[in-house]
Amino acid sequence: MSVAGELVLGVDASTTACKVMAFAADGRVVSEGRAPIELSNPSPGAWEQDADAWWRAFCFASRACVEGIEPERLRGLAIAHQRETFVVTDGQGRPLAPALVWMDHRCGDDVRFVKDRFGAARFHEVTGKPPCTTPSVFKWMGQTRRDPDLASRVAKVLDVQAFLAWRLVGRPVTSRASADPLGLVDMRTGEWAHDVLALAGLERHQMAELTDVGETLGSVTSEASAATGLPVGLPLFGGAGDGQAAGLGAGITAPGRAYLNLGTAVVSGVLATSYAYDSAFRTLFGAVPGTYFLETDLQGGTFTVTWLCERLFGKTLDILPELEAAADAVAPGSEGLFVVPYWNGVMNPYWDEGASGMVVGLRGEHGQGHLFRALLEGIAFEQRLHASGVEAVTSRIDEFVVMGGGSSSDLWCRILADVLDRPMVRAASREATALGAAMIAAGASGVHADVGAAARAMSRRGERFVPGPNRDAYAALYETTYCKIYPALRPVLARR
Repeated sequence: MSVAGELVLGVDASTTACKVMAFAADGRVVSEGRAPIELSNPSPGAWEQDADAWWRAFCFASRACVEGIEPERLRGLAIAHQRETFVVTDGQGRPLAPALVWMDHRCGDDVRFVKDRFGAARFHEVTGKPPCTTPSVFKWMGQTRRDPDLASRVAKVLDVQAFLAWRLVGRPVTSRASADPLGLVDMRTGEWAHDVLALAGLERHQMAELTDVGETLGSVTSEASAATGLPVGLPLFGGAGDGQAAGLGAGITAPGRAYLNLGTAVVSGVLATSYAYDSAFRTLFGAVPGTYFLETDLQGGTFTVTWLCERLFGKTLDILPELEAAADAVAPGSEGLFVVPYWNGVMNPYWDEGASGMVVGLRGEHGQGHLFRALLEGIAFEQRLHASGVEAVTSRIDEFVVMGGGSSSDLWCRILADVLDRPMVRAASREATALGAAMIAAGASGVHADVGAAARAMSRRGERFVPGPNRDAYAALYETTYCKIYPALRPVLARR
Protein backbone atom coordinates (compact mmCIF):
# COMPACT_ATOMS: atom_id res chain seq x y z
CA MET A 1 0.00 0.00 0.00
CA SER A 2 1.49 3.34 -1.05
CA VAL A 3 1.51 6.31 1.31
CA ALA A 4 -0.25 9.47 0.13
CA GLY A 5 2.14 12.16 -0.88
CA GLU A 6 5.17 9.99 -1.63
CA LEU A 7 7.06 10.88 -4.80
CA VAL A 8 9.73 9.23 -6.91
CA LEU A 9 12.00 10.81 -9.50
CA GLY A 10 12.40 9.40 -12.99
CA VAL A 11 15.35 10.69 -15.02
CA ASP A 12 15.53 10.55 -18.82
CA ALA A 13 19.12 11.42 -19.76
CA SER A 14 18.54 11.37 -23.49
CA THR A 15 20.65 12.35 -26.48
CA THR A 16 19.52 15.97 -26.65
CA ALA A 17 18.17 16.76 -23.17
CA CYS A 18 18.00 15.66 -19.56
CA LYS A 19 14.55 15.48 -17.99
CA VAL A 20 13.96 14.96 -14.28
CA MET A 21 10.34 14.29 -13.40
CA ALA A 22 8.60 13.78 -10.07
CA PHE A 23 5.81 11.19 -10.17
CA ALA A 24 3.11 10.39 -7.65
CA ALA A 25 2.26 6.80 -6.78
CA ASP A 26 -0.53 6.76 -9.39
CA GLY A 27 1.77 7.91 -12.21
CA ARG A 28 0.74 11.56 -12.24
CA VAL A 29 3.50 14.05 -13.05
CA VAL A 30 3.84 16.42 -10.11
CA SER A 31 6.82 18.45 -11.24
CA GLU A 32 9.54 18.40 -13.87
CA GLY A 33 12.71 20.08 -15.02
CA ARG A 34 14.48 19.96 -18.38
CA ALA A 35 17.79 21.10 -19.78
CA PRO A 36 19.21 20.71 -23.31
CA ILE A 37 22.45 18.86 -24.11
CA GLU A 38 24.48 19.92 -27.11
CA LEU A 39 25.27 17.29 -29.73
CA SER A 40 28.36 17.73 -31.91
CA ASN A 41 28.98 16.35 -35.42
CA PRO A 42 32.61 17.39 -36.02
CA SER A 43 33.15 15.15 -39.07
CA PRO A 44 31.21 12.63 -41.18
CA GLY A 45 30.13 9.72 -39.00
CA ALA A 46 31.28 11.45 -35.80
CA TRP A 47 28.75 12.20 -33.03
CA GLU A 48 30.14 13.48 -29.76
CA GLN A 49 29.17 15.20 -26.51
CA ASP A 50 30.84 16.77 -23.52
CA ALA A 51 30.07 14.35 -20.68
CA ASP A 52 30.33 17.17 -18.16
CA ALA A 53 27.34 18.67 -20.00
CA TRP A 54 25.33 15.59 -18.93
CA TRP A 55 26.00 16.49 -15.31
CA ARG A 56 25.31 20.19 -15.77
CA ALA A 57 22.00 19.40 -17.50
CA PHE A 58 21.07 16.92 -14.76
CA CYS A 59 21.82 19.47 -12.05
CA PHE A 60 19.75 22.19 -13.74
CA ALA A 61 16.81 19.85 -14.43
CA SER A 62 16.93 18.36 -10.95
CA ARG A 63 16.90 21.74 -9.19
CA ALA A 64 13.98 22.89 -11.35
CA CYS A 65 12.05 19.69 -10.63
CA VAL A 66 12.43 19.52 -6.84
CA GLU A 67 12.10 23.24 -6.13
CA GLY A 68 9.15 23.60 -3.76
CA ILE A 69 8.85 19.86 -3.04
CA GLU A 70 9.22 18.89 0.60
CA PRO A 71 12.37 16.69 0.79
CA GLU A 72 10.66 14.10 2.98
CA ARG A 73 8.19 13.30 0.18
CA LEU A 74 10.98 12.03 -2.10
CA ARG A 75 11.65 8.31 -1.80
CA GLY A 76 14.30 7.79 -4.47
CA LEU A 77 15.30 8.18 -8.08
CA ALA A 78 16.35 6.03 -11.04
CA ILE A 79 18.04 6.98 -14.29
CA ALA A 80 17.19 5.91 -17.84
CA HIS A 81 19.66 7.02 -20.47
CA GLN A 82 20.88 6.98 -24.05
CA ARG A 83 22.35 3.54 -24.22
CA GLU A 84 25.47 3.00 -26.32
CA THR A 85 26.80 6.46 -25.49
CA PHE A 86 29.88 6.27 -23.25
CA VAL A 87 32.79 8.31 -21.92
CA VAL A 88 36.36 7.51 -20.86
CA THR A 89 37.60 9.14 -17.64
CA ASP A 90 40.57 9.38 -15.35
CA GLY A 91 40.57 7.96 -11.82
CA GLN A 92 38.57 10.91 -10.47
CA GLY A 93 35.82 10.62 -13.07
CA ARG A 94 37.04 13.51 -15.23
CA PRO A 95 36.47 12.99 -18.96
CA LEU A 96 39.65 12.43 -20.96
CA ALA A 97 37.99 12.74 -24.38
CA PRO A 98 34.62 13.63 -25.87
CA ALA A 99 31.90 11.11 -25.12
CA LEU A 100 30.97 9.06 -28.18
CA VAL A 101 27.22 9.05 -28.83
CA TRP A 102 25.29 5.98 -29.92
CA MET A 103 25.01 7.40 -33.45
CA ASP A 104 28.79 7.53 -33.96
CA HIS A 105 29.73 5.04 -36.67
CA ARG A 106 33.42 5.60 -37.40
CA CYS A 107 34.23 2.04 -36.37
CA GLY A 108 33.44 -0.09 -39.39
CA ASP A 109 37.05 -1.35 -39.54
CA ASP A 110 36.83 -2.40 -35.89
CA VAL A 111 33.62 -4.36 -36.52
CA ARG A 112 35.38 -6.24 -39.30
CA PHE A 113 38.40 -6.86 -37.05
CA VAL A 114 36.23 -8.40 -34.31
CA LYS A 115 34.34 -10.53 -36.81
CA ASP A 116 37.63 -11.90 -38.14
CA ARG A 117 39.47 -12.28 -34.84
CA PHE A 118 36.64 -13.21 -32.44
CA GLY A 119 33.90 -14.40 -34.78
CA ALA A 120 30.56 -12.78 -35.53
CA ALA A 121 28.51 -15.71 -34.23
CA ARG A 122 30.53 -15.96 -31.02
CA PHE A 123 30.25 -12.20 -30.33
CA HIS A 124 26.50 -12.37 -30.91
CA GLU A 125 26.03 -15.35 -28.60
CA VAL A 126 28.07 -13.82 -25.77
CA THR A 127 26.75 -10.24 -25.90
CA GLY A 128 23.30 -10.66 -27.46
CA LYS A 129 24.22 -8.15 -30.16
CA PRO A 130 25.18 -8.93 -33.75
CA PRO A 131 28.45 -7.11 -34.47
CA CYS A 132 27.73 -3.73 -36.07
CA THR A 133 28.74 -0.13 -35.40
CA THR A 134 26.08 0.30 -32.67
CA PRO A 135 27.61 -1.46 -29.59
CA SER A 136 30.01 0.81 -27.72
CA VAL A 137 32.93 -1.63 -27.74
CA PHE A 138 33.50 -0.95 -31.43
CA LYS A 139 33.31 2.81 -30.89
CA TRP A 140 35.88 2.48 -28.08
CA MET A 141 38.21 0.51 -30.34
CA GLY A 142 37.86 3.13 -33.05
CA GLN A 143 38.49 5.95 -30.59
CA THR A 144 41.74 4.43 -29.35
CA ARG A 145 42.80 3.58 -32.90
CA ARG A 146 42.48 7.26 -33.79
CA ASP A 147 44.17 8.33 -30.52
CA PRO A 148 46.56 5.52 -29.47
CA ASP A 149 47.79 7.39 -26.38
CA LEU A 150 44.28 7.50 -24.93
CA ALA A 151 44.21 3.80 -24.00
CA SER A 152 47.17 4.17 -21.64
CA ARG A 153 45.54 7.10 -19.79
CA VAL A 154 42.03 5.70 -19.30
CA ALA A 155 40.98 4.65 -15.81
CA LYS A 156 37.28 4.01 -16.53
CA VAL A 157 34.98 3.37 -19.48
CA LEU A 158 31.50 4.39 -18.35
CA ASP A 159 27.95 4.38 -19.63
CA VAL A 160 25.85 7.48 -18.93
CA GLN A 161 24.31 6.10 -15.73
CA ALA A 162 27.70 5.07 -14.32
CA PHE A 163 29.10 8.55 -15.02
CA LEU A 164 26.16 10.31 -13.36
CA ALA A 165 26.14 7.84 -10.46
CA TRP A 166 29.79 8.65 -9.73
CA ARG A 167 28.83 12.32 -9.42
CA LEU A 168 25.69 11.58 -7.40
CA VAL A 169 26.71 8.87 -4.96
CA GLY A 170 30.50 8.87 -5.15
CA ARG A 171 31.25 5.61 -6.97
CA PRO A 172 31.17 4.38 -10.59
CA VAL A 173 28.37 1.83 -10.50
CA THR A 174 25.66 0.88 -12.97
CA SER A 175 23.03 -1.75 -13.64
CA ARG A 176 23.33 -4.65 -16.04
CA ALA A 177 20.41 -3.26 -18.07
CA SER A 178 22.39 -0.03 -18.49
CA ALA A 179 25.78 -1.59 -19.18
CA ASP A 180 24.96 -4.36 -21.63
CA PRO A 181 24.48 -2.04 -24.67
CA LEU A 182 28.24 -1.48 -24.41
CA GLY A 183 28.65 -4.94 -25.93
CA LEU A 184 31.01 -5.96 -23.14
CA VAL A 185 28.66 -7.94 -20.87
CA ASP A 186 28.22 -11.72 -21.02
CA MET A 187 24.45 -12.08 -21.23
CA ARG A 188 24.46 -15.58 -19.76
CA THR A 189 26.44 -14.72 -16.61
CA GLY A 190 25.52 -11.05 -16.23
CA GLU A 191 29.18 -10.18 -15.68
CA TRP A 192 31.77 -8.42 -17.79
CA ALA A 193 32.83 -10.68 -20.68
CA HIS A 194 36.56 -11.14 -20.03
CA ASP A 195 37.39 -12.39 -23.52
CA VAL A 196 35.63 -9.43 -25.18
CA LEU A 197 37.34 -7.04 -22.74
CA ALA A 198 40.70 -8.54 -23.64
CA LEU A 199 40.01 -8.23 -27.36
CA ALA A 200 39.18 -4.54 -26.84
CA GLY A 201 42.29 -3.96 -24.72
CA LEU A 202 40.34 -3.39 -21.51
CA GLU A 203 40.56 -4.83 -18.01
CA ARG A 204 37.84 -5.47 -15.45
CA HIS A 205 39.01 -2.70 -13.10
CA GLN A 206 38.42 -0.17 -15.88
CA MET A 207 34.70 -0.94 -15.90
CA ALA A 208 31.94 0.12 -13.52
CA GLU A 209 30.63 -2.14 -10.77
CA LEU A 210 27.57 -4.07 -11.97
CA THR A 211 24.28 -4.46 -10.07
CA ASP A 212 20.73 -5.47 -10.94
CA VAL A 213 17.93 -3.09 -11.88
CA GLY A 214 16.35 -1.67 -8.73
CA GLU A 215 19.31 -2.33 -6.45
CA THR A 216 20.56 0.64 -4.43
CA LEU A 217 23.58 2.19 -6.12
CA GLY A 218 24.21 4.58 -3.25
CA SER A 219 22.87 7.72 -1.61
CA VAL A 220 23.13 11.32 -2.73
CA THR A 221 26.24 12.90 -1.20
CA SER A 222 26.34 16.33 0.41
CA GLU A 223 28.38 17.67 -2.52
CA ALA A 224 25.87 16.31 -5.04
CA SER A 225 23.00 17.65 -2.95
CA ALA A 226 24.41 21.17 -3.16
CA ALA A 227 24.65 20.87 -6.96
CA THR A 228 21.33 19.17 -7.65
CA GLY A 229 18.94 20.29 -4.91
CA LEU A 230 18.27 16.66 -4.01
CA PRO A 231 18.21 15.80 -0.30
CA VAL A 232 21.32 14.25 1.19
CA GLY A 233 20.90 10.49 1.53
CA LEU A 234 18.23 10.11 -1.18
CA PRO A 235 18.76 6.62 -2.64
CA LEU A 236 19.71 6.13 -6.28
CA PHE A 237 18.38 2.85 -7.66
CA GLY A 238 19.79 0.99 -10.63
CA GLY A 239 17.98 2.12 -13.77
CA ALA A 240 18.03 0.91 -17.36
CA GLY A 241 18.64 2.00 -20.91
CA ASP A 242 16.02 4.29 -22.37
CA GLY A 243 14.52 1.59 -24.59
CA GLN A 244 13.95 -0.87 -21.77
CA ALA A 245 12.65 1.91 -19.53
CA ALA A 246 10.23 3.10 -22.20
CA GLY A 247 8.87 -0.43 -22.53
CA LEU A 248 8.30 -0.54 -18.79
CA GLY A 249 6.69 2.90 -18.90
CA ALA A 250 4.27 1.54 -21.49
CA GLY A 251 3.29 -1.21 -19.06
CA ILE A 252 5.20 -4.05 -20.76
CA THR A 253 5.98 -6.35 -17.84
CA ALA A 254 5.37 -9.81 -19.35
CA PRO A 255 5.60 -11.56 -22.75
CA GLY A 256 2.74 -11.14 -25.22
CA ARG A 257 2.72 -7.35 -25.56
CA ALA A 258 5.26 -5.13 -27.28
CA TYR A 259 5.99 -1.46 -27.21
CA LEU A 260 6.49 0.42 -30.47
CA ASN A 261 8.23 3.78 -30.35
CA LEU A 262 7.55 5.79 -33.51
CA GLY A 263 10.40 8.21 -32.96
CA THR A 264 13.45 9.28 -34.95
CA ALA A 265 14.07 5.55 -35.12
CA VAL A 266 11.28 2.99 -34.89
CA VAL A 267 12.14 0.77 -31.93
CA SER A 268 10.07 -2.12 -30.63
CA GLY A 269 10.64 -4.52 -27.77
CA VAL A 270 9.12 -7.51 -26.00
CA LEU A 271 10.05 -9.22 -22.76
CA ALA A 272 11.36 -12.78 -22.52
CA THR A 273 11.96 -14.81 -19.39
CA SER A 274 14.97 -16.72 -20.75
CA TYR A 275 18.00 -15.71 -22.79
CA ALA A 276 17.58 -15.96 -26.56
CA TYR A 277 19.55 -14.47 -29.43
CA ASP A 278 18.79 -14.34 -33.13
CA SER A 279 19.50 -12.18 -36.17
CA ALA A 280 15.88 -10.98 -35.98
CA PHE A 281 16.61 -8.83 -32.91
CA ARG A 282 19.20 -7.81 -30.38
CA THR A 283 18.96 -8.93 -26.77
CA LEU A 284 19.32 -6.76 -23.67
CA PHE A 285 18.55 -7.17 -19.99
CA GLY A 286 15.00 -6.04 -19.21
CA ALA A 287 13.91 -3.31 -16.84
CA VAL A 288 11.90 -5.95 -14.96
CA PRO A 289 14.37 -7.97 -12.87
CA GLY A 290 14.97 -11.47 -14.22
CA THR A 291 13.82 -10.67 -17.76
CA TYR A 292 15.40 -10.03 -21.13
CA PHE A 293 14.39 -7.44 -23.69
CA LEU A 294 14.24 -8.52 -27.36
CA GLU A 295 14.51 -5.35 -29.42
CA THR A 296 14.14 -4.47 -33.08
CA ASP A 297 15.28 -1.18 -34.56
CA LEU A 298 14.57 0.64 -37.81
CA GLN A 299 16.88 3.65 -37.93
CA GLY A 300 14.76 5.47 -40.51
CA GLY A 301 11.59 6.28 -38.58
CA THR A 302 10.25 9.83 -38.27
CA PHE A 303 13.72 10.83 -39.48
CA THR A 304 12.58 9.63 -42.91
CA VAL A 305 9.29 11.51 -42.62
CA THR A 306 11.20 14.69 -41.81
CA TRP A 307 13.57 14.05 -44.73
CA LEU A 308 10.63 13.64 -47.10
CA CYS A 309 9.03 16.91 -46.00
CA GLU A 310 12.17 19.03 -45.89
CA ARG A 311 14.52 17.59 -48.51
CA LEU A 312 12.15 16.29 -51.17
CA PHE A 313 9.06 18.46 -50.81
CA GLY A 314 10.95 21.56 -49.63
CA LYS A 315 8.50 22.18 -46.79
CA THR A 316 8.59 22.27 -43.01
CA LEU A 317 6.81 19.72 -40.87
CA ASP A 318 3.83 22.10 -40.86
CA ILE A 319 2.86 20.35 -44.11
CA LEU A 320 2.11 17.10 -42.25
CA PRO A 321 -1.67 17.66 -41.81
CA GLU A 322 -1.96 18.39 -45.54
CA LEU A 323 0.09 15.29 -46.42
CA GLU A 324 -1.94 13.10 -44.07
CA ALA A 325 -5.19 14.26 -45.66
CA ALA A 326 -3.82 13.55 -49.14
CA ALA A 327 -2.48 10.15 -48.06
CA ASP A 328 -5.76 9.22 -46.38
CA ALA A 329 -7.51 9.68 -49.73
CA VAL A 330 -5.16 7.15 -51.39
CA ALA A 331 -6.17 3.49 -51.44
CA PRO A 332 -4.14 0.95 -49.44
CA GLY A 333 -1.08 -0.06 -51.42
CA SER A 334 -0.55 3.48 -52.73
CA GLU A 335 -1.48 2.39 -56.26
CA GLY A 336 1.56 0.17 -56.68
CA LEU A 337 4.12 2.44 -54.97
CA PHE A 338 6.43 0.87 -52.37
CA VAL A 339 9.02 2.43 -50.08
CA VAL A 340 11.73 0.40 -48.33
CA PRO A 341 12.78 2.76 -45.47
CA TYR A 342 16.51 2.00 -45.20
CA TRP A 343 17.63 5.64 -45.33
CA ASN A 344 20.13 4.97 -42.51
CA GLY A 345 20.99 1.37 -43.40
CA VAL A 346 19.28 -1.64 -41.87
CA MET A 347 19.89 -3.44 -38.59
CA ASN A 348 17.71 -6.50 -37.98
CA PRO A 349 17.17 -8.81 -39.74
CA TYR A 350 19.75 -8.11 -42.48
CA TRP A 351 22.43 -6.15 -40.54
CA ASP A 352 23.54 -4.26 -43.63
CA GLU A 353 24.81 -0.77 -42.80
CA GLY A 354 25.42 -0.15 -46.49
CA ALA A 355 21.74 -0.60 -47.36
CA SER A 356 19.88 2.40 -48.74
CA GLY A 357 16.29 3.51 -49.05
CA MET A 358 14.29 2.43 -52.08
CA VAL A 359 11.25 3.80 -53.86
CA VAL A 360 9.82 1.22 -56.24
CA GLY A 361 6.95 1.52 -58.70
CA LEU A 362 6.80 5.26 -59.37
CA ARG A 363 4.42 6.29 -62.16
CA GLY A 364 3.21 9.57 -63.57
CA GLU A 365 -0.08 9.46 -61.70
CA HIS A 366 1.61 9.36 -58.30
CA GLY A 367 1.72 12.50 -56.20
CA GLN A 368 2.81 13.62 -52.74
CA GLY A 369 -0.05 11.81 -51.04
CA HIS A 370 0.93 8.53 -52.68
CA LEU A 371 4.57 8.87 -51.66
CA PHE A 372 3.71 9.86 -48.10
CA ARG A 373 1.29 6.96 -47.69
CA ALA A 374 3.80 4.55 -49.25
CA LEU A 375 6.39 5.69 -46.69
CA LEU A 376 4.04 5.08 -43.75
CA GLU A 377 3.10 1.72 -45.25
CA GLY A 378 6.76 0.84 -45.83
CA ILE A 379 7.65 1.46 -42.19
CA ALA A 380 4.62 -0.62 -41.18
CA PHE A 381 5.65 -3.45 -43.54
CA GLU A 382 9.15 -3.34 -42.07
CA GLN A 383 7.74 -3.54 -38.54
CA ARG A 384 5.74 -6.60 -39.60
CA LEU A 385 9.01 -8.16 -40.80
CA HIS A 386 10.59 -7.37 -37.43
CA ALA A 387 7.66 -8.69 -35.40
CA SER A 388 7.46 -11.94 -37.36
CA GLY A 389 11.16 -12.56 -36.67
CA VAL A 390 10.66 -12.04 -32.94
CA GLU A 391 7.53 -14.21 -32.85
CA ALA A 392 9.37 -17.05 -34.60
CA VAL A 393 11.73 -17.27 -31.62
CA THR A 394 9.41 -16.39 -28.73
CA SER A 395 5.62 -16.20 -28.72
CA ARG A 396 2.83 -14.31 -30.44
CA ILE A 397 2.57 -10.56 -29.84
CA ASP A 398 -1.08 -9.85 -29.05
CA GLU A 399 -0.93 -6.05 -29.14
CA PHE A 400 1.45 -3.13 -29.50
CA VAL A 401 1.59 -0.07 -27.25
CA VAL A 402 2.58 2.84 -29.52
CA MET A 403 4.38 5.97 -28.37
CA GLY A 404 6.66 8.67 -29.74
CA GLY A 405 5.89 11.52 -32.10
CA GLY A 406 4.52 9.32 -34.87
CA SER A 407 1.89 7.83 -32.55
CA SER A 408 -0.08 11.09 -32.69
CA SER A 409 -1.04 10.24 -36.30
CA ASP A 410 -4.37 8.41 -36.46
CA LEU A 411 -3.63 7.44 -40.06
CA TRP A 412 -0.32 5.82 -39.19
CA CYS A 413 -1.81 3.97 -36.22
CA ARG A 414 -4.60 2.61 -38.47
CA ILE A 415 -2.09 1.53 -41.12
CA LEU A 416 0.04 -0.20 -38.49
CA ALA A 417 -2.97 -2.05 -37.07
CA ASP A 418 -3.98 -3.22 -40.56
CA VAL A 419 -0.49 -4.19 -41.74
CA LEU A 420 0.55 -5.97 -38.53
CA ASP A 421 -2.95 -7.38 -38.00
CA ARG A 422 -2.65 -6.49 -34.32
CA PRO A 423 -4.33 -3.84 -32.15
CA MET A 424 -2.36 -0.65 -31.56
CA VAL A 425 -2.91 1.07 -28.20
CA ARG A 426 -1.58 4.56 -27.59
CA ALA A 427 0.45 5.03 -24.45
CA ALA A 428 -1.25 7.72 -22.39
CA SER A 429 2.07 9.19 -21.25
CA ARG A 430 4.33 10.99 -23.72
CA GLU A 431 7.21 10.56 -21.25
CA ALA A 432 7.34 6.77 -21.12
CA THR A 433 11.11 6.67 -20.58
CA ALA A 434 11.09 8.88 -17.48
CA LEU A 435 7.95 7.10 -16.26
CA GLY A 436 9.68 3.73 -16.62
CA ALA A 437 12.61 4.99 -14.55
CA ALA A 438 10.16 6.25 -11.93
CA MET A 439 8.45 2.84 -11.84
CA ILE A 440 11.82 1.25 -11.04
CA ALA A 441 12.31 3.72 -8.20
CA ALA A 442 8.75 3.20 -6.95
CA GLY A 443 9.17 -0.58 -6.82
CA ALA A 444 12.61 -0.41 -5.22
CA SER A 445 11.75 2.21 -2.59
CA GLY A 446 8.59 0.58 -1.29
CA VAL A 447 6.16 3.09 -2.76
CA HIS A 448 4.85 -0.03 -4.51
CA ALA A 449 5.46 -3.68 -3.67
CA ASP A 450 7.66 -4.26 -6.70
CA VAL A 451 8.24 -2.93 -10.20
CA GLY A 452 5.34 -4.95 -11.61
CA ALA A 453 2.95 -3.42 -9.11
CA ALA A 454 4.38 0.01 -9.90
CA ALA A 455 3.79 -0.50 -13.62
CA ARG A 456 0.19 -1.57 -13.05
CA ALA A 457 -0.52 1.43 -10.82
CA MET A 458 1.35 4.09 -12.78
CA SER A 459 0.70 3.31 -16.47
CA ARG A 460 -2.34 4.38 -18.46
CA ARG A 461 -3.75 3.28 -21.81
CA GLY A 462 -4.97 5.62 -24.52
CA GLU A 463 -6.93 5.18 -27.76
CA ARG A 464 -7.08 1.71 -29.31
CA PHE A 465 -6.87 1.02 -33.07
CA VAL A 466 -7.95 -2.42 -34.29
CA PRO A 467 -7.28 -4.10 -37.65
CA GLY A 468 -9.86 -3.15 -40.27
CA PRO A 469 -11.03 -4.38 -43.68
CA ASN A 470 -7.66 -3.56 -45.31
CA ARG A 471 -5.79 -6.23 -43.35
CA ASP A 472 -6.10 -8.93 -46.07
CA ALA A 473 -4.98 -6.60 -48.86
CA TYR A 474 -1.95 -5.56 -46.84
CA ALA A 475 -1.10 -9.19 -46.02
CA ALA A 476 -1.00 -9.97 -49.73
CA LEU A 477 1.15 -6.92 -50.55
CA TYR A 478 3.56 -7.81 -47.77
CA GLU A 479 4.01 -11.42 -48.88
CA THR A 480 4.00 -10.98 -52.65
CA THR A 481 5.95 -7.73 -52.99
CA TYR A 482 7.47 -5.97 -49.96
CA CYS A 483 9.39 -8.96 -48.57
CA LYS A 484 11.00 -9.57 -51.97
CA ILE A 485 12.24 -6.08 -52.84
CA TYR A 486 15.35 -5.79 -50.67
CA PRO A 487 16.60 -9.39 -51.13
CA ALA A 488 16.24 -8.96 -54.90
CA LEU A 489 18.05 -5.62 -55.07
CA ARG A 490 20.70 -6.23 -52.41
CA PRO A 491 23.22 -7.84 -54.81
CA VAL A 492 22.83 -4.96 -57.26
CA LEU A 493 23.17 -2.25 -54.59
CA ALA A 494 26.24 -3.98 -53.12
CA ARG A 495 28.14 -3.28 -56.36
CA ARG A 496 27.88 0.50 -55.96
